Amino acid sequence: MKKIKVIIVDDERSAREELKRALLEYEDFIVIGEAENADDAKDLIETKLPDLIFLDIQMPEQSGFDLLETLSYVPDVIFVTAYDQYAVQAFEVNALDYLMKPIREERFSKAIEKIRNANETKVATNNSINQDRKIFIKDGEKRFFIRLDEIYLIESLENYTRLFFKDKKAMQRRSLRQWEEILDENTFFRINRIEIVNVKYIEEINTTVGGWLEIKLKTGQLLKVSKRQSVKFKNSNGI
Repeated sequence: MKKIKVIIVDDERSAREELKRALLEYEDFIVIGEAENADDAKDLIETKLPDLIFLDIQMPEQSGFDLLETLSYVPDVIFVTAYDQYAVQAFEVNALDYLMKPIREERFSKAIEKIRNANETKVATNNSINQDRKIFIKDGEKRFFIRLDEIYLIESLENYTRLFFKDKKAMQRRSLRQWEEILDENTFFRINRIEIVNVKYIEEINTTVGGWLEIKLKTGQLLKVSKRQSVKFKNSNGI
């Protein structure tokens, strides 16, 4: 049985101990770390790459939502909190589950089954970290968990970037260069100074009179590739 690696993030030591005791009943779960604040949690998560985090929402300085927004690798998440007003937000961002403190044994058991089912699905579909990699983004009051491969276009808007995914858009305070550091270079290509595209969404490629490329996405958008990037794209794709 594949072990499910867990990190617990909660500013209360007693809450972390409660979760560790509860997990002792499930031999396929192994706690590989714990943190009492967002900064320590970020380092742990991005170093140890857990399969799952139990995450408190209301913490000093940075909330659980704030933490997720800073991560370049986001594992599955189960929120654990004493405040039920966060329940709607938790499910809006597609968290696996939401547990109220103090945790009831029966409710915890159901959460464990959800985790196991999600893990089995990943194994069955042979999803690697890169293929199933998710990020958490916040745009105003809206929050989203999205897989990186669901993004089809990123465009620069001065100090921000706008993401296009599914039928949605979201603004992020992150540069194109920062996106390039976390995106798979085999899937995403920077076509010009202000745009990155997911090559899996390219439907059609045409060469203009000047030798530049123009691409059409499956969403219908027409985009121009700069002369320099046109040459790079042609060379890397044998065009």
